[in-house]
Parts: sequence; C-alpha cells; structure tokens
Amino acid sequence: MRFTDEHAAFRDSVRGVIEREINPHVDEWEKAGIFPAHELFPKLARTGLLGLEYEPEHGGEGADHSFTMIACEELGRIPAGGVGMAINVQANMATPSLAKYGTDAQKREFLAPAIAGAAVAAIGVTEPDTGSDVSALRTRAVRDGDDWVINGRKLYITNGTQADWICLLARTSDEGGYRGMSQIIVPTASDGFSVSRKLDKLGNRSSDTAELVFDDVRVPIANTIGVEGRGFQQQMEQFEIERMSAAYSVVGQCELALARTREYLHERTTFGKTLASKQYVAFRMTELAAQLDLLRHHNHATCEALIAGDDITRMAAVAKLVAGRLIRETADLCLQYYGGLGYMEETWTARFFRDARLASIGGGADEVMLQVLARLDGFPAT
Repeated sequence: MRFTDEHAAFRDSVRGVIEREINPHVDEWEKAGIFPAHELFPKLARTGLLGLEYEPEHGGEGADHSFTMIACEELGRIPAGGVGMAINVQANMATPSLAKYGTDAQKREFLAPAIAGAAVAAIGVTEPDTGSDVSALRTRAVRDGDDWVINGRKLYITNGTQADWICLLARTSDEGGYRGMSQIIVPTASDGFSVSRKLDKLGNRSSDTAELVFDDVRVPIANTIGVEGRGFQQQMEQFEIERMSAAYSVVGQCELALARTREYLHERTTFGKTLASKQYVAFRMTELAAQLDLLRHHNHATCEALIAGDDITRMAAVAKLVAGRLIRETADLCLQYYGGLGYMEETWTARFFRDARLASIGGGADEVMLQVLARLDGFPAT
C-alpha cells in the first residue's frame, strides 16, 4: 500500500490529539477504572476520529478504510489499552451496521451524535452463557404493537456504564441458531434498562466494562437496524471491521513496545556489556520485529481488499489470530528483558502484559478464528 501526504498529515493529527488529550491522563484513568468518554469523545470528533468512513451529511469524513487503519495503529500507541479499545468500540464496532443499514432517521438520531462525540455507543452481543457462540444468545425482543419488548442480559460490554445507546443483537423470532436475530438500537435511558455491575478486569482497566440488564425494555420497532431477522449476518460484517481494528491496533502497540524495549536494552548493562550486545537478545527482538512487519503488510493487503469490495472473511480471521498471538509474545518478551523491573507495576511492561492478554479473547477468541479458517479450508465442524 502506498501512503500519501494526506495520510501522513492525518497520522500526525491523530498522534497529536492523543498526546494532548489522552496520554497525560492514562495513569489517572487506570486507577479510576474508567475514563470520561463524554468529555474526551467530542475532542476526538474534531479530528474526525469517530466517523472516518461515514457519510458527510451525518457528520462523517467520507474517507476510505486506509484512514481507519492509520487511526487504529495510532490508538494502539496509547500507553493504556483500555482507552484505545473504548474509542474503537465507538468508531468501529457499535456504529458500522447503523452507518451501512440504518435509515436516514436513525442516522440523524443516533449516528450523528455518536460521530460528534455527543453520545457514547456500545455493542451488546456477548451474554453470560454464550461467549463467542453468538448463535446461542438468549436475549429476546417480542413485538407488542409498534414496540419491541426486550428481556435478557449482556456481559463484558465495553463503554457499558457510560453508553447512551446500545447496538443490541437479540432474538426476534422463534427460529433457532443463526436465524431470527435482529440488531436494535436501545437507548440506555429506556425504562427497564440497568447496569447490573461494573466489572473488575485483569487489564484494560481504564475502560469501563459492564453487565447490562434488559427487563421489559420497550423501544420502537423503528429502531431495528436493517432487515429484521438478518441481525446475525449484519453483526458478522460488523465483526470483520472490529477484528481488523484490533489487528491494526496491535501493530501500534507492538511497534511502541519493541521500540521502548530496544532503547532499554542499549542502556541496561550486565556483566560489563549492554543487553543489546547479547546475540540471543538481539535475535529474539529481531524475530518479533520481522513478525510485526508481516502482520503490518497483511493488514495493508486486507485494507486494500476491503476498499476494493472483496470478501475479507479469511483475511480478517488470519489478522485477528496472528495479532492476538504476536502481542502476547511481544508483551512476554519485553517484560522478560526488563527483568525484575518489568514485573513492577511502576514499569509500563506490567500494564502492557495485562492488557495484551485480551487480544486473543475479545472480538472472537483464537479458537473461533481457527474454526472459521478450518471451515474455509474444507474441514467441517465435528
């Protein structure tokens, strides 16, 4: 992929807003277990970060996917994974279906405020008993006149305590498995909606993650996104963008981690020589840098394929699988090379190590990515 001066200028602007508005506060937000989304998102919106590929008439930038890739790489350089993840939820996980399949009225009411940062969005798919098995979800929406009446629970919902609306996946018919689901916009001000609890996580602590309860929540049928009964298929498309946003972010995360560790290795002396002079140390760092190059270029190829309108199902699954494993390996090696210092909470490696583990779980676990790839390679599920 060839990048233009416009791409370079955009990367600089994103890096600038992150350095001004996010990085000085991440330690405080990590301790608090939450960041002020309603304060931060309008500042990001002024850089176009929350609606890069969306229609200008609703406040979007009308850019192509290459700008989303750059934005996600830069979000990965935030020294707290939770903040970048929460921004990605707003820009690339909760809103793509609405932007693609929503009505003009829905976009004016819900998408435009999200792009402007005036409303915080979340995506409601995972449930207590389902995890990555989306086909098993139980949350139901039943027609009553012109309304859906929704009952169920959603778990591990990023932005869950601050969201103004949820892109909810629910069953809207008695068809089983992947059939009979719909995506529905649920304002969190609706009667019967509540946050059951804010979850205490191993990592990504600056992002608020919640369990949500829907107890006879009533919303208009008009809040259905796209075609009723096609929610699963629409959600799968949305997942592809989510998985690529994660893979793009891993490039930024690993790039920064390797650069910081490389600098440390040139400074740290053992047995009269720097750690950087040790051949094994240098080779392991070089191996990871080479793997990062491969992921970066795979991401570029996937980005180009998406822009061309190609099916990226396989490419996105490969990217997500490889990215999750690479960041875990990178976090482990960086911490190892910092030694005892790396095990201390005062060192960036400790947070990075904790944050990195989610990459192989969220947005489709490694095992789900392998299942997708195995099926595409002609291995039927047993």
